[in-house]
Amino acid sequence: MNQDLAQLHAYPFEKLAQLLRDAQPPRQLEAILLSIGEPQHPPPHFVIESLIAHLHQLSNYPTTRGRIELRQAIADWLGLRFRLPPGLIDPQRHLLPVCGTREALFAIAQCVVDRRAPDPLVLMPNPFYQIYEGAAILAGAEPGYLDCTAAGGFLPDLDALDERDWRRCQLVYICTPGNPAGAVMPRDYLARLIELAERHDFVIASDECYSEIYLEEGNPPPGLLEVAAAIGNDSLRRCLAFHSLSKRSNLPGLRSGFVAGDADIIEAFLRYRTYHGCALPSATQSASIAAWRDEAHVVDNRARYREKFAQVGELLSATLAPPTPAAGFYLWAQTPVDDTEFARRLYAEQNVTVLPGRFLARDGGRGNPGEGRVRMALVAPLDECIDAARRINKMYATL
Repeated sequence: MNQDLAQLHAYPFEKLAQLLRDAQPPRQLEAILLSIGEPQHPPPHFVIESLIAHLHQLSNYPTTRGRIELRQAIADWLGLRFRLPPGLIDPQRHLLPVCGTREALFAIAQCVVDRRAPDPLVLMPNPFYQIYEGAAILAGAEPGYLDCTAAGGFLPDLDALDERDWRRCQLVYICTPGNPAGAVMPRDYLARLIELAERHDFVIASDECYSEIYLEEGNPPPGLLEVAAAIGNDSLRRCLAFHSLSKRSNLPGLRSGFVAGDADIIEAFLRYRTYHGCALPSATQSASIAAWRDEAHVVDNRARYREKFAQVGELLSATLAPPTPAAGFYLWAQTPVDDTEFARRLYAEQNVTVLPGRFLARDGGRGNPGEGRVRMALVAPLDECIDAARRINKMYATL
């Protein structure tokens, strides 16, 4: 067996199941899950229709590189969304379709980490999406945690590392907008990170799967490739951006996304993925083309989340008072008691499930930055989110 498997931590939802195992919620209350970030808004009907209409394509093996029609649709979307210079993204060289960003974010570490190097290091935000950590461990690297605290605007602390750590670093995972706090990395922050990558020769993997859910309609979050182009890195050297239809289009079950950026890394990643065996099915590609070419359903999606944040935020304003995030669909709320106690009592007394913050983070030597907080995903229908907020207030009154 691969001995590195023994280093993998239990997934946050395994820990949550253990925490709630012996609790008995009130039977008269319907369960409301705010713990899992699985979009519940209706998926676009035209995407489903496209998928059904192209099921005959199941008789063909898909190619790992994907159809040019899909890559062109993605390149067009990237150029419009991030105001990229015309021709910057060549659909033949700069991008690959992937089976959702989860598998691609894991696989990229297996591709770019040189395990023969002394003490390879992979950096990630803390709290973080646990795929980053598992990918680092199974690539033979040490995971390094950059704390994201309220004092630092919930951005990874780039000043926490010394020169030796930067020299060891081979890959940096970032998430913007962030999970769980919804913090958006400013352009100057991303520019600094790109400059560090140039100086110390590491790859940036930017997880941007929440980039299309943001509060201000006219103020979309910037992306890594956008900033790279703006500072003169026209080759997108050392930069990779990962996007998905799961959150943008409420299609988590379609398992469709893409990675775009540095053409040399993309070519090496294609070679890796050819052996990995993860080509996007042809019918899925057809449905994905329809999704990437439409923005009306994305605007509607944002409006639904905006309404939920407004109403839930108002209901919780006198109790948990969570800040409204700039983007994403999570509330990252401080708890008046231990975060695991809060989550367990909320489930046992009100049948509402939230995720303790400590389950999303590690103690990197300065304490666990997730302790004392819970993550609440506002993915359920509006009436359920409102009901959950009222139940939270009832439990809060008993603390």
